[in-house]
Amino acid sequence: MSYNPLNSEEERIIIHKGTEQPFTGEYNDLKATGTFVCRRCNNPLYHSDDKFDSGCGWPSFDDEITGNVKRVPDADGRRIEILCGNCGGHLGHVFSGEKFTEKNTRHCVNSLSVRFIPEGEELPQIKTEDE
Repeated sequence: MSYNPLNSEEERIIIHKGTEQPFTGEYNDLKATGTFVCRRCNNPLYHSDDKFDSGCGWPSFDDEITGNVKRVPDADGRRIEILCGNCGGHLGHVFSGEKFTEKNTRHCVNSLSVRFIPEGEELPQIKTEDE
């Protein structure tokens, strides 16, 4: 089983580490209950309970599903990039010290990097490249 197919804009963001324009993503204002999974491989990344409105223009989360999000220094040397822990797809960046929530963390995530699975729906099977 290979990864999910991506359109050109999804590939630009997930594979080539791009960024969608602020306030344009389908999940920026979403308030529904469920789980956000990696668009490329279906790895569960965030619970909707951890989503908050930061006003930055991208979906923001103050916690991730333990072990499913990887943090690495960004190429610019100033930020911390967040990647899917399964496929390595680019999600966005993580910031701390902004005091938006008690956890003092903001995962700034591209809507095109994730898919929302509403509560009550079965999560899709996680895909790996070599299956």
